[in-house]
Amino acid sequence: MEDRFTDLEIRLTHQEAAMEEMNGVLLEQHRLIQALRDELAYLQRQLRGMNTNNIADAADETPPPHY
Repeated sequence: MEDRFTDLEIRLTHQEAAMEEMNGVLLEQHRLIQALRDELAYLQRQLRGMNTNNIADAADETPPPHY
């Protein structure tokens, strides 16, 4: 019976360590996702702020020289 308790304690210790490791990975992923969201929002603001009138109409461009 004592061996079973020892085995269970060992398993519990390993599972606790695994959970701590997974928690660290989860927190790091959360930080990364938040940073990516912030960057995406910044890029979206940049795109909205761009002047789309800077794009020339194809009819306004001079045709390329023909050889």
